[in-house]
Amino acid sequence: MDPVAGKSRKPKMYLKWFMKICIGSVTLCAFLFASLLLYAKILGPPSIKVPQTTLFYSADGKVFAEAEHQNQNRYWVPLNELAEPLVSATVAVEDQRFFKHHGFDVRRIMGSALKDVATLSKAEGASTLTMQLARSLYLYNDKTWKRKFLEAFYTLRLETNYSKKEILEGYLNTVYYGHGMYGAEAASHYYFGKRARDLNLAEASLLAGIPKGPSYYTPDDYYANAKQRQRIVLNAMAKAGYISASEAQSAYRQPVHIIKDHPSGPNEAPYFQEAVLDELHDKIHLDDQTIATGGLKIYTTLDPRLQKKAEKWVNKVIDPGSDIQAALVTMDPRTGAVQALIGGRDGAKQSYNLAIKAKRQPGSSFKPFLYYAALRHGFTPSTPLSSEPTTFVFDHGHSKYAPENYGGYYAGGPITLMQALALSDNIYAVKTHLAIGMNQLVDTARKMGITSPLSPIPSLALGTKEVSVMEMARAYSTIANGGARITPHYVTKIVDRKGNTIYEWKPEKEQVLDKATAFVLSQLMTGIFDPKLNDYAKVTGESVRHLLTHKIAAKTGSTNTDSWMIGFTPQLTTAVWVGYNDHRTIQTYPDAGYSKEIWAHYMEDALKGKPKNSFKPPKGVVKVWVDPDTGKLATDACPNARATYYLAGTEPTETCDQHKGHRLDFGAPSKRHKHDGDHFFNRIFNHWPW
Repeated sequence: MDPVAGKSRKPKMYLKWFMKICIGSVTLCAFLFASLLLYAKILGPPSIKVPQTTLFYSADGKVFAEAEHQNQNRYWVPLNELAEPLVSATVAVEDQRFFKHHGFDVRRIMGSALKDVATLSKAEGASTLTMQLARSLYLYNDKTWKRKFLEAFYTLRLETNYSKKEILEGYLNTVYYGHGMYGAEAASHYYFGKRARDLNLAEASLLAGIPKGPSYYTPDDYYANAKQRQRIVLNAMAKAGYISASEAQSAYRQPVHIIKDHPSGPNEAPYFQEAVLDELHDKIHLDDQTIATGGLKIYTTLDPRLQKKAEKWVNKVIDPGSDIQAALVTMDPRTGAVQALIGGRDGAKQSYNLAIKAKRQPGSSFKPFLYYAALRHGFTPSTPLSSEPTTFVFDHGHSKYAPENYGGYYAGGPITLMQALALSDNIYAVKTHLAIGMNQLVDTARKMGITSPLSPIPSLALGTKEVSVMEMARAYSTIANGGARITPHYVTKIVDRKGNTIYEWKPEKEQVLDKATAFVLSQLMTGIFDPKLNDYAKVTGESVRHLLTHKIAAKTGSTNTDSWMIGFTPQLTTAVWVGYNDHRTIQTYPDAGYSKEIWAHYMEDALKGKPKNSFKPPKGVVKVWVDPDTGKLATDACPNARATYYLAGTEPTETCDQHKGHRLDFGAPSKRHKHDGDHFFNRIFNHWPW
C-alpha cells in the first residue's frame, strides 16, 4: 500500500465519521425534541391556577373584606381587563419577541449560553415570559441544570397547550410585584388605589419595572430606583413601537402618586365576616383552603349603610369609659337577609361574637311569644286580669312561684292585655302562661325560631331561659313577616374564578303562625310607645318615644344582668342586647337605658326616608276605638280612646260605662263578641288558687 495514499484517506474517513456523528446527533436531538414535544402534548396543559384571594362583597356590590392567606393578595383578571399600556410595557421590557417565538428566544439563549461557557456559570438572562411563568408556577428559583431542564419542559407544555394571550394573562396575574402583591390587579390596588384596567402610561410603566427586582424597584420604598427602571421600560416600549419617544418622555416626567392601599378594608364588619365564614363552612360546605385561596367572589347581605349606622349609635350612646358590651342584629324579616351585625363593641378586643354565640336571658322581650299563644287560645287585647302580688301554685300543688313587678308596682286591680304588654306586667304574664298551659309558650317560641333549650316552667313567661340575639331577631321577624318564619342568612351568591356561579341562595320561609293573629300582636307591640296605655306605671318605651317618628312594634326586656330592646317594621327587624361579659349586675342608670337608646336612635336613622307606617292589616282583623282601661268600646268622652285591632269576631261589643258620650266607630258595625271579657275572666280563672 502506498503510504501517501493511506495518509490521504484518513482525513476523509475522519470527516466521514464526523459527518455521521453530527447527522446522528442532530437526528437524535430532533427525535428527542419531537418525543419531548409529543410527551408534553400528551400530558396536556399544566394548570396555571395559583392561589387567588377570595373577596367578600356587600349588598351594594362593593368589596368590604378579603380572605386572609399568608399575607398574600392575588386577584385574577382577564387580559382584556388589564390596561393596554401595562401589557405593552411588560412585553417590551421582559420579552420583545414574545409573540414571535415558541417559548424559547434562540438569540437570547445563544447569548446566554456563550456567557455560561465563558464564565463557567449558569447565568440567566434569556428567560422568556413563558419560561418565567413556568418557573414561578412549578419550580424553585435555584440555579441548577435540573431546574433549567424542567423549566424548558414546562415551557414546552405551556406553549403547546395554551395560546400566547392565555400565557400572557397567566404571567400578569401571577408575577410578584412586592409587598405580598401577586398579579397586576393586586399591585395596582396597592400602589395606586385603582383597578389595573385604569392605569395610565406612567403608572403602567412604573409597575412593569418591578418584577425585575421586587426588593429593589418598589416605588414606595425605592422610588429613585423605580424611576430608573421606568425609564428603561419606556425606552423599550418606544423601541418596540408601542409609543413614541415624546410619549415616553412625557410619561417619565408625569408625577405618580403612591398610596399603598388595599382593595378592601379587612377590618370592616369583623363580626359579620365571621358569620359569613361560618355559613360557608357549615351550610355551604366549603373548606378553608378553597375559601382562602380559591379566588372566589362571595356576595353577601351586608348593607354598609346600616352597618355604619349601627356602629355609630353603639359607639355614640355607650360611655367610652364603660366596659359594658353590646350586640346588635338587623335583618330583613321578609327574606332573612342579615344586613348589619355587631358582636361586641370592639372586634379587636372582643373576638367572641355576642350576637350569635352568646346566650343570655331575654327577660320580658320573651312575652310577645306568650301573648301570641294567648290570642290563639281565647284572649283578646281587652282581656282583663288582676295585677297584684300573687303566689302561684303549680305542679299539682307541690311548687310555688311568686314573681314581682318591676319596682314593686301593681295596678291593684284588673288591667287589659294591651296594657299588660305595654307596661310589661309580670303578674299578668304568669297568669296567662298558666291559664293557657305552659307548653303553649314553648311550642310557640319553637315555631317562631327559638332553638335554645326551653322548659315549661312558670318563669319562662318572664324570659328566664337563655337565648341568643340572633334567635330573638329571627323570632321577631316571624311576627313581622305575617307569621312566615325565615332562615337568617349572610351569603347570596358565590362565583368562582372563572365566573361560574357555584352557589345561589334561594328564599326559605314557612308559614308557622296565623297571619291575622300575628298582625294583631304586632299592633299590640306598638303600645309600648303609647302613653294612652299608661296606668300604675308608664309604658316601657316612654323614655325613647320622642326619638321615633315611625310606627314600630317592639318590646323591652331586662334582667339583673341583661338589657334588651327588639322591634320591627314589616321591612326591618333589629335586636339590641347590652350587658357585661362576666354577667355583672347592670346598674339602673345609665347601663339599663343603653339598649333602648341604641335601638331607638338606630331604627329612626335606618328608617329615614321610609313610610311612617308600613303596617298593612290583612284579612280577618277589624279596628275599633277602645278605652284601654276597661277594654270596652270607647265613647267620644273617653280621654284615652285608642284605635285597636282585633281578630274579626272577637272585638268588644259593650260600650265603656266609665265615661258618658257617644260610641266611636270606624264605620262598619261591630260583630258580636264571642265572649264578654268579664265572663271570660271568670270562666277561666275562678278555679285557680290565686
